[in-house]
Amino acid sequence: MSDKSAQKKKYIVETARKVFMEKGYKTVTMKDIVEACDISRGGLYLYFGSTAELFEEVLALEQEDADDVFEGKIAGEATPSAILALFLKEQKKELLNKKPSLGKAVYEYFFSKEIPAKENLLKKQFDAAVYVIEKLIMAGVEEGEFYCEDPRGAARNIMYVLEGLKIASHTRGVSEAAVDREILYVMQGLIGEE
Repeated sequence: MSDKSAQKKKYIVETARKVFMEKGYKTVTMKDIVEACDISRGGLYLYFGSTAELFEEVLALEQEDADDVFEGKIAGEATPSAILALFLKEQKKELLNKKPSLGKAVYEYFFSKEIPAKENLLKKQFDAAVYVIEKLIMAGVEEGEFYCEDPRGAARNIMYVLEGLKIASHTRGVSEAAVDREILYVMQGLIGEE
């Protein structure tokens, strides 16, 4: 793909991201993307065959951006507890963000189609986060920062709590106090008495 084509594709993905944030996933059509990008229908289909294909590219870009932000904030000598605290702080910011986000569109997308588990991006992200958190907990146990007999179970529990809070934030809203309470509860489980 030429540099000009790569730039055009990136422009389409970034513009589509805004459309999905505004409208969700279910109601967005290729016509909406064509109009937002101010390109021809054929120009759009040159890069993407469907809104699903385009949304998957938006999700991949979103994951790259999230990884870059998180990695950029980790200090070289950060302890496992500091890294976990930073991760939870970033999750809290996302949960309390009142600006339009892809949250609703993500759930609409995954509820709208049968996706095999091995191809399910949400499952892959969840499993990857569990793996990283498990390794952080294990390192924290080794360094004496955490006490945990089941790091994998604790990591899964943290992710299920965060996922539940995300759904609640999109359906009924969550307060900062509620998020703080759940995060504190998670952390107390790791710093408990031996």
